[in-house]
Amino acid sequence: MLSNKTILITGGTGSFGNTFVPMTLAKYNPKKIIIFSRDEMKQWDMAKKFESDPRIRFFIGDVRDKERLYRALDGVDYVVHAAATKIVPTAEYNPFECIKTNVLGAMNLIDACIDKGVKGVVALSTDKASSPINLYGATKLTSDKLFVSGNAYSGEHGTCFSVVRYGNVMGSRGSVIPFFMSIKDKGVLPITDERMTRFMISLEEGVDLVWHAFEDMVGGEIYVKKIPSMKVTDLATVVAPEAKQEIIGIRPGEKLHEQMISAEDAYYTYEYPEHFKILPVINDWSNSPERIKNGKRVAEGFVYSSDNNSEWMSGEQLQSWIDANREKIGSI
Repeated sequence: MLSNKTILITGGTGSFGNTFVPMTLAKYNPKKIIIFSRDEMKQWDMAKKFESDPRIRFFIGDVRDKERLYRALDGVDYVVHAAATKIVPTAEYNPFECIKTNVLGAMNLIDACIDKGVKGVVALSTDKASSPINLYGATKLTSDKLFVSGNAYSGEHGTCFSVVRYGNVMGSRGSVIPFFMSIKDKGVLPITDERMTRFMISLEEGVDLVWHAFEDMVGGEIYVKKIPSMKVTDLATVVAPEAKQEIIGIRPGEKLHEQMISAEDAYYTYEYPEHFKILPVINDWSNSPERIKNGKRVAEGFVYSSDNNSEWMSGEQLQSWIDANREKIGSI
């Protein structure tokens, strides 16, 4: 689907974009990938990696600026929406700015993609959008709803919108593994709560889910990949087995466990071998055979949470992943 096509990725200089771009170049050989972001230094650094590849373009811009989006989307076939204000405390202290990017930016992108005749859009979501307790999660839930409803807005234009949702990305900038690795020599690791659990997904698995969404989507689906869980205390033991673990208490807006599918979503959720799919409630699309395909509806009251997961990552598996990715951890 993406072969010889033009793809634009918003927020493309982030962790996801730095993984999506080389993987997509290698697998699909697209005509062009446009990196759309507002940080010129990150673009400068990323451009060095692809300076000899004529398929890569860089476009300074902000999803808050609809006119700039219109210009950037000229001739674009597919869009990955990765731009977001996503650090929970940052969103709490700068709520207007978070809403401008995560909500108004989503609206701008939806309008621009429809008007420019983009074929398909996949937006990245987060576990925090399921039963949100902080502003970041609330804005991403709103964004998810906007992209689902975008399929009704597109009408005869034919632009399809879908969402992928996943949890803690192992080794990405600002995540817990590089943080623990950076302070392990101090001999003490801060643990917010000894009961805390997190989903564990690699950036490569996130890219695979986006690819699958582009291939499978009819419009309005939220894709949730099946991934293992791990206790944060076990994770800390793998990273720094000699360090003391100090319980410091849960931070404002932080959940004890990650959730990606709520009990309220269960009625519209179908299970597949490697993922779940939450179908849209509007327009009776949740009963659409072309969206359901070979899926099996989950049980009433089903919740997909990191504490009730059937799959768990062992310390040996995490150590193996760290050993294989040590040079990349925290750099993207």
